Amino acid sequence: MSVPDRQRAMVMSGPGTPLEAVERPVERPGPGQALVKVNASSLNFHDNINLMGLLPGPWPRVPMSDGAGDVVALGPGVDGLRVGDRVMGTFHPSWLDGPPTPESKRDLPGDTEDGWLQQYRVADVTGLVRTPDHLSDIEAATVPCAGVTAFSALAEAGVGEGDVVVTQGTGGVSLFAVQLARALGATVILTSSSDKKLKIGSDLGATHLVNYRTTPDWDTEVKRLTDGRGADLIVELGGPATLARSVHSARVGGTVAVIGVLSGFDTAPVSVAEVMLNNLRIVGITVGSVRAHRELCRLMSRATIKPHISHVFDWEKMDDALAVMRAGEHVGKIAVTVP
Repeated sequence: MSVPDRQRAMVMSGPGTPLEAVERPVERPGPGQALVKVNASSLNFHDNINLMGLLPGPWPRVPMSDGAGDVVALGPGVDGLRVGDRVMGTFHPSWLDGPPTPESKRDLPGDTEDGWLQQYRVADVTGLVRTPDHLSDIEAATVPCAGVTAFSALAEAGVGEGDVVVTQGTGGVSLFAVQLARALGATVILTSSSDKKLKIGSDLGATHLVNYRTTPDWDTEVKRLTDGRGADLIVELGGPATLARSVHSARVGGTVAVIGVLSGFDTAPVSVAEVMLNNLRIVGITVGSVRAHRELCRLMSRATIKPHISHVFDWEKMDDALAVMRAGEHVGKIAVTVP
């Protein structure tokens, strides 16, 4: 397969600077590496923070943690991948398996190294995952951050047949959680401020819908819907403004998976007595390992799950994509095509 010598990439020259299209050489893969023709990326809340200039360098760098495309060249000593294979990048490519460590979470495309908003990218083969056959590259590019995060939360709680999962909002992580939890046999309670967005969640498999504007005591509603028992897992995305209600929504021995900080980074008031007396687990989730990504793909293939994508933008329209995210106009994921 012919590989050009030059490519285009979108580059941040410094904190918060506008993206600039730059021509640069196409790297060649070294031992244990692959060169991927990038066809798509996707926008996460993390990328929004990055593009605002709120994460440290190095500078300049190519943003975006998620990407999908085709293998076009392989370095020496590569087993298990061939030229022409379709692959996704992983959010933490050095976190191969097991519990997280500072070392395994150190590498993050778009943050600590050039990310996926470029036409070609070299990556270690150990940090690539095969794209399920039923997904397009645009769909696959939405999986590495949001999909793996939702899957990791469900895995932490051991969600299975007959369990109850509460998930907040209709962003990418939450709607992945709806679909994956249903595939595992769980009942899903979805909260949102929009009845229109809740309807989309219902179409994806949510069993109970709670509008937290009309039902602000949504934790009490969760208890009512579960006959006073509470939920096995709360996918906590709101942050300080919602954590106390999430704790109150959980069953005895339940899990609260803390994933998002959509309401800010302030200290959250939580009843320590409630956590103790109900033997709750409050666990932080920062996406997951490469192994978790592969397990997620097996589940998505088995259940033929496709991510919900409300917007697709050309990579030169990143400002428009960011405007949609910041205005909360999207449902599920925002994808970005790379020519």
